[in-house]
Amino acid sequence: MEHTSGKSALPAAYFSSATSSFSDFLRAQAPELLPERRVATGAGGLDAPHGTTIVAVKFAGGVLIAGDRRATSGNLIASRDMEKVHVTDEYSAVGIAGSAGLAIEMVRLYAVELAHYEKIEGVSLSLDGKTNKLAGLVKSNLEMAMAGLAVLPLFVGYDLDAEDAKHAGRIVSYDATGGRYEENAGYHAIGSGSLFAKGSLKKLYDPDADAEGAIRTAVEALYDAADDDTATGGPDLVRRIFPTIVTVTAEQGAVALPPEQTTAVAEAVVAGRAERGR
Repeated sequence: MEHTSGKSALPAAYFSSATSSFSDFLRAQAPELLPERRVATGAGGLDAPHGTTIVAVKFAGGVLIAGDRRATSGNLIASRDMEKVHVTDEYSAVGIAGSAGLAIEMVRLYAVELAHYEKIEGVSLSLDGKTNKLAGLVKSNLEMAMAGLAVLPLFVGYDLDAEDAKHAGRIVSYDATGGRYEENAGYHAIGSGSLFAKGSLKKLYDPDADAEGAIRTAVEALYDAADDDTATGGPDLVRRIFPTIVTVTAEQGAVALPPEQTTAVAEAVVAGRAERGR
């Protein structure tokens, strides 16, 4: 669309395909909008909301990622229904732990990065390219992490180029410096409740399970995390707040489970625990 003067409404750079990186484009055109331009002075004393816990589980034909809904600020519950698991493109999803506001901003920028690359290049990034791109965003937040506002994502994706479909579902974790780590155990967890979630997953994980079995395992792990970690929220039957779960497969891509399905699984887990408790 053009102004009456006949000139384009946007500078020519906005129509250039010189770079397929949205972050590089912002760095050249509007660097003040980048998260890395923040000044971390005094951030150590800020009691900002934090989100936990995220689990990822591989299954026959894909991989899933799930997260509880609680965010905490010190010893207080800052939010009971935070969304920590996000679909980032057709075959990937990311769960976020750490400083809630920065984490949400990072995952949104990451999703735009992937969409921008695909529009400019005409093809999607490879799965390794996606994980490396996320590593760069984590590293750009290093100054804030050193001030106490760390963001730690957990990535899951389906590798369409994998030779063996059984191993096409992949889980990648990160440290605060941007280091990326392929998780080959078939499961992983991050966040304050991750110690308890991993213990649960270690006993319940079945590499031959189908999607339904893996979903049940993930919810069981989140329940165990909430049972011992005050920062992790368990299924809330009164408020009807249940975990967020995304599955990634070759056939359906990255899909968030419908609330009614998640609710049914969570209620079954709670009922099972109550029965065993008696």
